[in-house]
Amino acid sequence: MLLAGCSRASDEPRTTDGFPQAARPVAKTVSGSWSNEPDRDRRGEAEAVMHAADVKSGMTVADIGAGEGYYTIRLSARVGPKGRVLAEDIVRLFHDRLADRVYRDRLDNVSVKLGRPADPGLPGGSFDRIFMVHMYHEIEEPYEFLWNLRPSLAPGGMVAVVDADRPTQAHGTPPALLDCEFKTVGYTLVERKTMPQAGGYLALYKAEGPRPEPKAMDACKA
Repeated sequence: MLLAGCSRASDEPRTTDGFPQAARPVAKTVSGSWSNEPDRDRRGEAEAVMHAADVKSGMTVADIGAGEGYYTIRLSARVGPKGRVLAEDIVRLFHDRLADRVYRDRLDNVSVKLGRPADPGLPGGSFDRIFMVHMYHEIEEPYEFLWNLRPSLAPGGMVAVVDADRPTQAHGTPPALLDCEFKTVGYTLVERKTMPQAGGYLALYKAEGPRPEPKAMDACKA
């Protein structure tokens, strides 16, 4: 059964591993930050998002597409010394700058990793929350990426996506399209909240049931 506002592409191209390719434009990475940090803090962005995602002290969280580390730094403080944060980016320059910042600020509960476009390579069963903030529309192979991401969730863990409700080529993701792509890989929407502090919405997903076989998936088309 398809979600409202979403259809399937027919005879869509597939990756070499058999996953459907995105049947919609993929935005280009243009910056390591969505907005400047003082402005984001004045809006209360990180606090609002972390509260809505129920991030607590002692949790293990991942910040995918971490860029310059706005969320990484604030997640580090939120989870505290008994928690852990893994920050990841696929752009070497962003990774190196964030690693320097983490070292300079002595954030002992943060690790920084260079990721891969279609596979974050996260340790299995580890994360209570996985954040993707204003970057989902830049993932070139969303089905393969989400499929590889699933095993890294701890029991009860959720993926938190923050994005704008606009076309992917305009650096956003329409909610119906996001729901469809996640559902294709076996995720269920837990909650979606309007998040004006973050310039869009927050969507929380959990993984349910077995992962579907790549060749059994059909790409979503907005």
